[in-house]
Amino acid sequence: MILALESSCDESAVAVFDPARGMVREWIHSQIALHERHGGVVPDLATREHLRHFGPLLERARGEIDFSHVTQVAVTNGPGLAACLAIGVAAAKSLALALRVPVVGVNHLRGHAWSPFIVLHAEAPGEFAARTAKLLPHLGLIVSGGNTLLFTLDEGRRITVLASTRDDAAGEALDKGAKLLGLGYPGGPLIEKLAAQGKAEAFDFPRGIGPRGDLDFSFSGLKTSLRYRLEKMPAGEVAARLPDLCASYQAAAVDALARKTRVALERGGFRSLGLSGGVANNGTLRAQLEIVAKHAGVPLLAAQAKHTGDNAGMIAFAAWADATGVERAAGLSLRVEPSAALAGA
Repeated sequence: MILALESSCDESAVAVFDPARGMVREWIHSQIALHERHGGVVPDLATREHLRHFGPLLERARGEIDFSHVTQVAVTNGPGLAACLAIGVAAAKSLALALRVPVVGVNHLRGHAWSPFIVLHAEAPGEFAARTAKLLPHLGLIVSGGNTLLFTLDEGRRITVLASTRDDAAGEALDKGAKLLGLGYPGGPLIEKLAAQGKAEAFDFPRGIGPRGDLDFSFSGLKTSLRYRLEKMPAGEVAARLPDLCASYQAAAVDALARKTRVALERGGFRSLGLSGGVANNGTLRAQLEIVAKHAGVPLLAAQAKHTGDNAGMIAFAAWADATGVERAAGLSLRVEPSAALAGA
C-alpha cells in the first residue's frame, strides 16, 4: 500500500491507497475557517497549523490502518508554499525511515492531472490499465486558485503542457473578483452561489480569448474590468445587482476556459477530456465542458469533489499510476520544489 501526505498550502492531508483495491482511507484537516477571517491564505498561519495538526492526523491514521502493510511513502514536494511543503516532506522522510520503506516525491499538479482517473480505478482496479489505454491520448484541464493549464497525457503516460495562464489563474480571478464584490473567502463558491440567482448576460466582461490559435489563458483583464465597472456603480446598485454581477463575471471566466479547451480538443486525436483542480467543482464549468466533450465525441472525466482540492488521495494515486513523473531516486535527499512546474511548462 502507498501512504501519502499532502501539505502544499492550507490542507493537512493523509491517504492510503492499495492498487489492488483502490483508495483505502483518507484524512484531512482543513484550514479554510481560519484563513477566511483574513480573506485569504496566510503562509505563516498555514505553516503553524500544519505543525499542530499533522501529528494528530497521522496518529489517527495509524490507529485505523495497519502501517505494516505500507510499502511506500509518497509526498507532495512542490509546487506550493515552501514552509508548508517542508513539513510534509520531513514527516514523509521520518515515516519512511520508521517503516523502512522508500519515500518518493510527487508533483502536486501531477496529482491533479491524474485525479479524474481515480474513479476509473475504483470501478474496476484489475481493468484499470486496459481501460486507461482506451482513453489515451487524453486532454486535461487543471483549474485551481494557483494554476490554470491544458495538458496532454499520451499513450506512454507522459505529460506535456499545451497552455497555461499568462497572469492570474482562474480560481485566483474568482477569489479576487469576490473580494472586489465584498464577498468572503474562498470566493469562487460564493460567486457561484449568487450567480445562480443572476443573469449571465447582464454585464459584458472580457473573455481574454486572444487569437484562435493561442491556447494560453489570461484572467487579469477580467478582474480589472470588474473593478472599473464597480467604480462606476453606486453602492446601492452594486448590492441590488450583485447576483447579475456574479453571474456575468463567472460566465466570462467559464467561457474562456471552455473555448480554449474546445479549440485544443478540435486539434484532434484525443480520446478523453479531463477536468480537475479546485475550480472543477463549479457546476457551470462542468456543464460547459460536458457540452464540449459531447460535441467532440469523447467522455469527460471529472475529478470527484473530494479529489478536486488539495488532498493526499491524488498524491498516492499519482505515485502509483505516474511512473514517468514521480521523483523516486532522491530518497531521503528529496527536496521541496516550491516553484516546480508540470512537465513541458
